[in-house]
Amino acid sequence: MIEEKRLSDKIANDILTMITIENKYAPGEQLPNELELSEELNISRTTLREAIRILVTNGILEIKRGRGTFVKEQLNVDELSLSFHDLSNATINAKDLYEMRLIFEPEAAYYATLRATEQELEGILAYGERIEAKIKGGEDRTEVEQQFHRAIARATHNEFMDRLMPVIFQAINQGVILSKRKEHVVEDTIRDHRLIMDFMQARNAEGARNAMKIHILHAMQDLGME
Repeated sequence: MIEEKRLSDKIANDILTMITIENKYAPGEQLPNELELSEELNISRTTLREAIRILVTNGILEIKRGRGTFVKEQLNVDELSLSFHDLSNATINAKDLYEMRLIFEPEAAYYATLRATEQELEGILAYGERIEAKIKGGEDRTEVEQQFHRAIARATHNEFMDRLMPVIFQAINQGVILSKRKEHVVEDTIRDHRLIMDFMQARNAEGARNAMKIHILHAMQDLGME
């Protein structure tokens, strides 16, 4: 019961991130129906209902009878989530954001490699493959890049890492925008992601940590943040 509650809290935070950081759902916009959203988040409908209940209680969502679930026009973000949202908005300097990634993400890769379930690891690898396909197809990779790094953070099974993702997303968004101007940057991204994935698949935690560090340092160098 406690684990289910923790999962619903995480899902509530994920949906909040979709609204406040990713801008996936605007104020007043309707969320997908219960079946579609639970499949997208890879959770049970029971867990989704509990997450929605949390967000309704905190003034993020509202349920309109016979119509569905909507983002409220005037959001009242709870204090804990708001503190991280404010941090992600305040820390808009790209170099500062990437230094945050350098502090946290190599360790996240290390612990995710040790702790990820087989299903979580498969998800991480699948997102990595999708990033590569997006890059090669000349498509925007922002959302799937966020999903890749979120999946790694979640696989640490550390609540604090999961709550840092809005800050990480802000850095990823900045990096994707800047990398579009430099072709060699996306080539480094493909190579670095492949290295991270190979170490994780081999359950080599130290290798995954170093590969993630190299990836972020490469990005900082390529984007002129040194």
